[in-house]
Amino acid sequence: MNCLRTAASAASQRFPLQPRLHPLSACVVACLVASGSLLMAGSPSGQVVSWGSRVLPYVRSGTVFTNVAAGFDHSLALKNDGTVVAWGNNGDQQAAVPAGLSNVVAIAAGAGGFSLALKSDGTVVGWGNGDQGQITIPASATNVMAIAAGEFYNLALTTNGNVVAWGYDLYGQSALAGLSNVVAIAAGSHHSLALKADGTVVAWGAGTPKTSSFPYYGQNLVPAGLNNVTAISAGANHSMALRQDGTVIAWGCNYDGQTNVPAGLNGVVAIAAGGNEETGHSLALKGNGTVVAWGNNDYGQTNVPAGLSNVVAIAAGSYYNLALTSDGSIVAWGDDGADQAMAPSKLNNVTAMSAAWGHNLGLKGNGSVVLWEYNYQINLPAGLDNVITVAAGANYDLALKSDGSVFAWGDDFYGQTDVPAGLSNVVAIAAGNLHSLALRNDGTVTAWGAGVTNGGPFPHFGQSLVPAGLSNVVAIAAGETHSLALKNDGTVIGWGNNSFTQTNVPTGLGNVMAIAAGSFHNLALLSNSTVVAWGSNYFGQASVPAGLTNVIAIAAAASHSLALKNDGTVVGWGDNTFGQTNAPSGLSNVVAIAARDGRSMVITVDLRIASIERLGSDAVLRFRGFAGRQYAVEFSPDLAPGSWVDLPCGGFGGTGLDATITDTNAVTGAENRFYRVRESQTP
Repeated sequence: MNCLRTAASAASQRFPLQPRLHPLSACVVACLVASGSLLMAGSPSGQVVSWGSRVLPYVRSGTVFTNVAAGFDHSLALKNDGTVVAWGNNGDQQAAVPAGLSNVVAIAAGAGGFSLALKSDGTVVGWGNGDQGQITIPASATNVMAIAAGEFYNLALTTNGNVVAWGYDLYGQSALAGLSNVVAIAAGSHHSLALKADGTVVAWGAGTPKTSSFPYYGQNLVPAGLNNVTAISAGANHSMALRQDGTVIAWGCNYDGQTNVPAGLNGVVAIAAGGNEETGHSLALKGNGTVVAWGNNDYGQTNVPAGLSNVVAIAAGSYYNLALTSDGSIVAWGDDGADQAMAPSKLNNVTAMSAAWGHNLGLKGNGSVVLWEYNYQINLPAGLDNVITVAAGANYDLALKSDGSVFAWGDDFYGQTDVPAGLSNVVAIAAGNLHSLALRNDGTVTAWGAGVTNGGPFPHFGQSLVPAGLSNVVAIAAGETHSLALKNDGTVIGWGNNSFTQTNVPTGLGNVMAIAAGSFHNLALLSNSTVVAWGSNYFGQASVPAGLTNVIAIAAAASHSLALKNDGTVVGWGDNTFGQTNAPSGLSNVVAIAARDGRSMVITVDLRIASIERLGSDAVLRFRGFAGRQYAVEFSPDLAPGSWVDLPCGGFGGTGLDATITDTNAVTGAENRFYRVRESQTP
């Protein structure tokens, strides 16, 4: 049996440097079928991870969650190993889970941008916004068995049935005395609830006198005779109680019908109250695992996803909800303006991405496009398919289709979505703030949108005026109001706004392999795997870290920059206001990067064979390996135990780029052949 082995190198590739293969998990076996010409290796499985002002954490496939919590625009989930995952808005570091936090048994998300975790030893940890003392845990909060987070205050229930409160207290929501025999607690925006062992409810804080004006809606006026209560929940300005007979009672603000419990609702086993200020919505989990919702529906938060079942826990945020199912997975719906309703690992099977102000785009392995984060000017066109790459502008988007055509949608005030008639044979696209670029297969560039004149007024800086005679272009990039082109001789051309010298390409710059444009600065990746930067450096975004080497991809945002190294790790520099240059600890196996205002994004993958193609009697396998690791390819004729054999010449070291293994005798003697790849040190 013979085999051939090749690996792409940065020195030999100029244009396709941005990693875009579709790596698949090592547990998926690729199969060579003798009767076919194209061999399938399974579904692509890259997962989007982001950090900075918005967080999307890495969650390994098969992760089991045991509880969820929803805040105003950030979410928490408790894993079965006692660790916490957070996502959504991170403006106050509320989604930045403290390093080493473990042994957690309960979680709570505060609407005021903070988070709480209860540990198995009865202590509480808080992080995020602490301007009202809400993350400063009082010494009396020991032997805690339950926690609740309000807007800017907290409650803790101790094992002796007492309640500890701290934080904001303008409405008396954290002031209590003499309360005992408590078995459950709940915190709203400015009011608190306690369930006593005898099945009665106590309420305090905002709500009286009831005037129907903020925040006095009677949410602290427990209905007379309410008893046999087994659970409580507090929304922004309304309250809920679950009775032993499975019925629900609600009171307080009812502007959106949030206290109008649906007639005949019974068999309820859990409740959750959400909302913000005068808005509100309510959830009820039934014993059969289904969810009922009512109240405000401005963001679809009461439109329970069709087919949602086997739910075991629920949480209601400001305008969105979370549901935990019996298999330990999470379903989310409603407002997703800060990624708070982007359930962990929901953004998987992604092969490329692009980020811009107010929204993000992802290309999935089947050629479809996903959009996340709210932007009122952009709605993903129905039926968009056969896409091979995407580009996100300020309030518009571009998609390059497999037939070489370009599709555009969104804001068109400056003609940025008016794709020129007859534009074809396009191989790359780029979207600036308000202008668009397309690279054709003949090496020429087409531009449209803002910048059709030079010298103003804003936003016309000539960024759409392609220099006469520009040819032999292999890559393009669009900044806020300037444009870049990389030529096949390794030189760079810039045009458009030059207020920060962003179009003054450094003298002598050559051997460039890839380019990236931020708002007013640029990056160039050289053939020796180092990075050069120029333009605005107000936040240090053009100050490349000393000694940075082994780079295979680059990305630039408004005020920070990223580099992907061949070992699958990421380096960031520049503005770090939201932690956007601090890659999460342990982040690895990264194959693509993107940067935007205040945040960084990557695609990370499991080790998988990306594709297999039969060429005659040969099988050509492709996958991504990372520098510093050794890999081995194995084959089996029938998947039988003990039948796996190392493919000769199938072992090699990763480079961070795409590797190709060719089995030159794949078909002979076997109708089918199965392959898998593993790190060679793995048993």
